[in-house]
Amino acid sequence: MTDLVIRALTPSDADLFHSLHDNALVGRGAFGHRYATVADGGEYRPDWTWAALRGNTVVARAAWWGSPDDTAPIALDWFDFAPGEEEAGAELLRRAPFRSEYSLLVPPGWREAPEVRAAAEGRIAAARAAGMEVLVERYRYTWTPDCPLPERPGRLTFRPEPDDAVILDVLRRVHSVTLDAHARRDIEGPGGLEAAARSELDFFHWCPSPREWWQLAYTPDGEVAGIQVPAHNPSGPCIGFIGVVPEARGHGYGYDLLVECTRFLVEQGAESIAGATDRANAPMAAAFARAGHPVTQERIDLVFAQG
Repeated sequence: MTDLVIRALTPSDADLFHSLHDNALVGRGAFGHRYATVADGGEYRPDWTWAALRGNTVVARAAWWGSPDDTAPIALDWFDFAPGEEEAGAELLRRAPFRSEYSLLVPPGWREAPEVRAAAEGRIAAARAAGMEVLVERYRYTWTPDCPLPERPGRLTFRPEPDDAVILDVLRRVHSVTLDAHARRDIEGPGGLEAAARSELDFFHWCPSPREWWQLAYTPDGEVAGIQVPAHNPSGPCIGFIGVVPEARGHGYGYDLLVECTRFLVEQGAESIAGATDRANAPMAAAFARAGHPVTQERIDLVFAQG
């Protein structure tokens, strides 16, 4: 077998990315996304796009993504390989100098379709062989004007909070008891609870939406119930964050926060709103369903071990 060459693509040969046939059963291609470099009007940089070649044939490919201001990629968006080239895919991930999270997009109910399941499990196996592990499976929701727009329950009062220190304190409280796998991973790391809270705050600031959109929720007696952050990520309007402090749980306030976040974005002109939660977070998944947000994708997040 021809020796494997693994390297980043260049502006002059970035089209090699398209030479690998992908049946688009899973991944970004399954949902109509297209790979294109920044020079061609897309979102991807050739030096963050790697290929494994045998001779002149691409047998595996990977493309990492970051916003225009990011100095390092924050996500592995594309990862594909030719039939029988699972090990080439794993070797590509081993040799590439990036350790970003890999989010594999799959259709709802993906385990029930044998070809889709095989495509997903093949990529998961290759990523695991490269040293990654499944962190969590998530639901991804998309609200559109065809969906119901729920009425505000009216149980909570919402106010903007301009002080990051106050926001950070509420995030610490929210994450002190959490079902969120990403937050729990941060908490288990060297930074502990503080790292989990600051990671959320950094994400809020990273989003190109107004700071004044962030709101705390208060009960009728003036106590903080939680936080909701309507946002825009680079792809469009999204439910940036929903969190209820532990002492206010058990009242279904997550639904109230989600409704407020949804209606706020609609009032700002949003015609599509993305949201997501862990499959294991049953209370939040129930809130999304009740608020009329349908599941449009599932997602499998894989990460490299910390340390």
